[in-house]
Amino acid sequence: MAHLTGTRVSTFNESFLNENEHDSNAVLMELDKGLRSAKQGIQCEAIVRFPRLFEKYPFPILINSSFIKLAEFFVSGSNLLRFWVLRVCQQSENHLDKILNIDNFVRRIFMVMHSNDPVARALLLRTLGAVSRVIPEKQQVHHAIRRALDSHDTVEVEAAIYASSCFAAQSSSFAISMCAKISDMIESLQVPVPMKLLLIPVLRHMHHEATTAALVSRLCMDLLPKYPAQSFVVAIIDTLTQLSSRTLVGVPGQLDVLLDFMQDLRTPVRIQVLRSFNELAGRQSVHAWPKPAIGALIGRFESCTNSQEQFLFLSILLKLSECPLTCQQLLREHREALLRLCIQCISKLDDYTTATQAMAVLSVLVAFGLKKKTSGEQVGDILHMVNLHMEGLLLCTAKRAECTRDLRRVLTYGIRITQANAEFGTSFIEIVTNTLGDKMAYPPANAELMCEALVGLCEHFQLRKYAFSTAEDLIGDDNAMDTDEPPPVKVNPMLARLPLILHKLNTIIDQENCDQQLRTVEILSALVLQTTMGCYLPQKVVQCFEKCLGRLNCWTLYRIARTASRYGHHYVAAHIYTQVSQIVISDHMHYFLVALSQISQAECILNYGLEYAYMRDNYAPKAAPEPLLPLMKRLEMASNLYQQALASLRACSSPQHPCTFQLEYLKIRAQFLQTLHLAVTVKNAQVIVPPPAIAGSLAQNSRDYLQKFGHVTNQLRKLVKALKACEETYARLYKSSFDADHVTLEFLEVAEFQCALFAHIIESICYATPPEPPVFLTTGDHPETRYFAASCQRMEQMQKNLPQEPSNAKTISNRHLDVIIAQIEIITKTPLCLPRYFFQILQSTQIKLSVSPQPRSATEPVNVQSGSNLVIKVEGVLQHFSKQQKHFRRVESVQLSLTSQLITPPPRSSQELPKQGTNDTVTLNQIVKPQRDFLSGSFLLPISSGGHFQVTLETFVVDENGITWCTGPKSSMVVRVLEDPTKQGAPAPSTSQAVGQTRRF
Repeated sequence: MAHLTGTRVSTFNESFLNENEHDSNAVLMELDKGLRSAKQGIQCEAIVRFPRLFEKYPFPILINSSFIKLAEFFVSGSNLLRFWVLRVCQQSENHLDKILNIDNFVRRIFMVMHSNDPVARALLLRTLGAVSRVIPEKQQVHHAIRRALDSHDTVEVEAAIYASSCFAAQSSSFAISMCAKISDMIESLQVPVPMKLLLIPVLRHMHHEATTAALVSRLCMDLLPKYPAQSFVVAIIDTLTQLSSRTLVGVPGQLDVLLDFMQDLRTPVRIQVLRSFNELAGRQSVHAWPKPAIGALIGRFESCTNSQEQFLFLSILLKLSECPLTCQQLLREHREALLRLCIQCISKLDDYTTATQAMAVLSVLVAFGLKKKTSGEQVGDILHMVNLHMEGLLLCTAKRAECTRDLRRVLTYGIRITQANAEFGTSFIEIVTNTLGDKMAYPPANAELMCEALVGLCEHFQLRKYAFSTAEDLIGDDNAMDTDEPPPVKVNPMLARLPLILHKLNTIIDQENCDQQLRTVEILSALVLQTTMGCYLPQKVVQCFEKCLGRLNCWTLYRIARTASRYGHHYVAAHIYTQVSQIVISDHMHYFLVALSQISQAECILNYGLEYAYMRDNYAPKAAPEPLLPLMKRLEMASNLYQQALASLRACSSPQHPCTFQLEYLKIRAQFLQTLHLAVTVKNAQVIVPPPAIAGSLAQNSRDYLQKFGHVTNQLRKLVKALKACEETYARLYKSSFDADHVTLEFLEVAEFQCALFAHIIESICYATPPEPPVFLTTGDHPETRYFAASCQRMEQMQKNLPQEPSNAKTISNRHLDVIIAQIEIITKTPLCLPRYFFQILQSTQIKLSVSPQPRSATEPVNVQSGSNLVIKVEGVLQHFSKQQKHFRRVESVQLSLTSQLITPPPRSSQELPKQGTNDTVTLNQIVKPQRDFLSGSFLLPISSGGHFQVTLETFVVDENGITWCTGPKSSMVVRVLEDPTKQGAPAPSTSQAVGQTRRF
């Protein structure tokens, strides 16, 4: 239910390390109690809980003591306990480098090597292999592994082979020294065949030096004719491929070997060869392919006898097509052979997986050729073939529940061609909507895929619709005639298919089992709202959403309303929020939904000039009605509703869900609307407040001739300051939104630019020499931000209506203020698309800090002796949470900023004067790079004098692009500097000295 409120979920308390500093010790004591239990089951349970302890409290002192304790039980315990300690080492790989005394840990567990039990020695070898990353050059361990390879016990030898593989990947010296040993064991007749199959994969790590890699490659090539068995050939080919992909030098020779084995009659061998080709076609090694290799590979297609081999072969071609260099070569030299090969695979009616993979290859070639503007002869026949077979594959895969992956492949690459060719996109939209809109019942997963594809297509055409003319449309014929006619309006072809989509949505809602298709309803609703973004919703669309209120659950309704808010349809959003807020049980959810409803009602007033209640009772069927409220009244009512929304949002926030971003955003929006209200007030006041009679003399005395226009000049300049304050607030909110998605950050950038642009337009009116106009750094990569940016472009075009006047003869007239009012009309009538971060947290990055020294209690200061420096040690842990596989941005380093400020000066005598020029504020900065999500830093804070100091530690995050984000926890403490008791103060003057008398002895 936390997602329903849309608030930011804080999984961890940022300051818990200081408030509950005994938690980790208590947990460790509890685990230690379990380890010392007499029952082996309790001991095993205590051991397996250590990885969770390391994740929650990943501090070096705790991890070091825990591993030392585990080492003791590894030595004295049974093999079962040793096995679970091994599992702890394997699961805690990220925390191994936090073992402070790694030598002590290794020395303790290494005592098991002298045991007579081969299983215990095998568990030790596997444990050493698990921690090989932190002990790669331990010669004692290297020697133990070499001796274990000569053991007569199979379990110990297998463990030694595992440890050899781990150490060879980490240590170049070990890999070089073990190369001859492993080659002798492989060629030895005494080593059994299963053991040789385990030894061959160890050779893939022998790539640290070119000579060693060449030696291993020759060894493997010598082994191929000696061991022609299928299992040996597969293992050797895989090892050679891994070795070649890392060295890159042996890629051409390895390709020749693979081409030779393509004609092998054994299917597993051919499959391994194709997988090896696929590995070498990756981004790192594809540039090492010689030109004849691609043609030779295509010529080996006839060797693929079954569907699995053909799919793998097409996967290789797909990877080669993703690289621009090889894709261009495929189009120029192998187009006909490739087209014939793909047609042969597409024509197979019984294997849709291979057919869709062939379609993916053709689609990538077409998209690359269209983007690079290759000649029509090279791309035209491929595009014709794609058009010919796309619809058939779509229909065949959409009907079958087992073909969901194949359908996804067809739709994905159809969208890819659409991004390069709009005409294909228009026809592809018709194909998908016709398929979705027919009366056949498709599997739910396939229906959702088609709906998601339509959303992706609509997003592309919405981006084209609101594209900047300066960026995209002005690139054309240089000889074209310049005209005053506006550029042609781009239309989203999805609008023509909107009736069919609405019919499908109504059909699903009217079904009795609509609860089973809620996801489809959500996606179709998002498609309708995205298609009509920036347009007035017809009454039929609104009636469709009203029908949802009685058929769908609250969570689905909230998601639909959230989508409506994100695409600027605030009437639908307000209608749904109002209804759902009366049903929810929790007070937090109720107030959050009430706040959203008030925001949507405020935006309805701004966009349409009508109150929400009036629109609900008198909704216009087709076109937007004429506004009934004047501009000042609209801004006033909207500001009041935003203040009410702020109060409601504060009521729904809590320490667990602080709603920080939402509150800050609403504050900025309310501040911006009040600034616009001030601009309208200036326009109205110009009529009734003429310049005073002394305005001319005031302008002459101040050498600012624009002061002769009186009150309006100062008010406009005040308006500029207010707009710049809004711009700075948007910039601060941007810097604090490290976990925000790309859409939200783009939205904040455009909002900041809008404030800067409006301030510059007013500056060009009320200042004789205005500064340079702001530079627009983003045009928006998403439909909602591109639409927002398009409104800023209209504001720039409106600026051209200002009178062109010299800087020394400027005036401020009604014409200038009319342009300002027109700018405000553009701002208010552009629907506000609420950013995604307002509702959803897709990524969370927490920094937990432990600062020492700490006072004994929260009310006491930290005592420091006078004349000494204070050492402040900072330890921290980074914790990441993401709903997606890929993070938006990652923490590269952390900047620690320590500030010390004198708050209470020491008491001084009456004759002691304060020192001049002393600065009681000290600021220290340090940049630390986290190691395995752990960071540590220290400061030496100089204390200049006595008194009380406020010491504040702030944390800033630096991402992989070098951008500093003002986020992270903030910690503060009070430091009291004690007076030195040995230092005697000067004696106070006597009364007689004060009156000028001479003191007698």
